[in-house]
Amino acid sequence: MSSTALKRTGRAAPRRTPLDWVDAKLKWILIAPSIVFIGALIAFPIGYTIFLSLTNAQGAVTRPFAFVGFANYAHYLGDLERFWPAVWRTAYFTVTALVIELVLGLGVALLLRKTFRGQGLVRVLILLPLVATPVAVGMMWLVIFEPTIGFANALMKMMGLPAQGWLSDKGTALNTLIFIDVWQWTPMVILILLAGLSTLPEEPDEAARVDGANAWQRFVHITLPQLSPVIAAAAMLRAIDALKTFDIIYATKGRGGGSNHEAETLNILAYGDAFEYSRYGRAAALLMLFFLLIILVLLVLAILRKKAAKL
Repeated sequence: MSSTALKRTGRAAPRRTPLDWVDAKLKWILIAPSIVFIGALIAFPIGYTIFLSLTNAQGAVTRPFAFVGFANYAHYLGDLERFWPAVWRTAYFTVTALVIELVLGLGVALLLRKTFRGQGLVRVLILLPLVATPVAVGMMWLVIFEPTIGFANALMKMMGLPAQGWLSDKGTALNTLIFIDVWQWTPMVILILLAGLSTLPEEPDEAARVDGANAWQRFVHITLPQLSPVIAAAAMLRAIDALKTFDIIYATKGRGGGSNHEAETLNILAYGDAFEYSRYGRAAALLMLFFLLIILVLLVLAILRKKAAKL
């Protein structure tokens, strides 16, 4: 009832009590503790890392340290021997693994979309690499690619080809690590794209088939545009994961990324600075630079995903 109507009837407007306010805001009051807790859980590590990145903290935890401003950031941005090569390796690893996984994942998902005998068993077998932890996968492939007793070189000799250094060779180490990443994470891309394919309507494809379009034309002009938002989502998930790959590299190449740092990515470099040389301030600065790089990649992928959704 409006205030004018209340005046006409001579009845006073009901007074709002604190309980009325609580009742109106009850849903926000109930979730407020969770929001505060999760926000603090996220904000504190980031804030503390930013704080450390502006100091010369190193050595023992109780050792006094001083603020050095952006000196740690300047050190890495001017480091042409370790930092920028690590940036290139991280980018190369991420882009190459992502492209291969998307291409293979899409191809296998299209094959599994069709009904055939033993389809369920094939799907289970393809998803097996996802069951093992990355460290276990790294150790398994480390044995397979061992230069003297590994199965990979034994197979090369059976085929009449020369043995390779694989993980121990500077020229092949990074590409071998990309192969391991592709082996383990392509099944996840297959799973995402297969779910996307199952939601696509069949009418446009059937209409194009009636009009005489071949399989390639139907894929390029019908299936691919419809599936592009799902592909973009899979690309975003895998790009984030590939950027911060650590366990596989550490399990196969160690904390230095190899004797010549041939597989040293930004994660491995930050780990070495923090836990091998105890330069916590520099490591924190490197992590913040890495964090900004990931944010930049996320923004680019988000823009591409929006464009894909509009097609």
